[in-house]
Amino acid sequence: MHDQSLFIGFMGDSPTIRVFDYLLTERELDFSITDIAKNAAIGRTTLYRIFDNLVTHNIIVPTRIIGKAKLFRLNTQNNKIQKLIEIYDMMTIHELKKKKIKVIA
Repeated sequence: MHDQSLFIGFMGDSPTIRVFDYLLTERELDFSITDIAKNAAIGRTTLYRIFDNLVTHNIIVPTRIIGKAKLFRLNTQNNKIQKLIEIYDMMTIHELKKKKIKVIA
């Protein structure tokens, strides 16, 4: 079991929130379905259950294909995702300030 992130602590621990947490943390990168499931600490079957919803709502978008693997990334152009990024970043900066770590903004 790993430590719970600030975002999961705030939003609640569910497979969808775990996927959001991981993709928000690594928002500039793209990942295969296997990578997303592994790094979000959920099963592939669970990810497949919520995956269509993430694509349909334009939360994640396909980026490229490498071999047989299709890669996806967080859609940072989506207005709702931009708001989640604001919340995520605000929570992170607030926590760093509490720990008195210099934040470069």
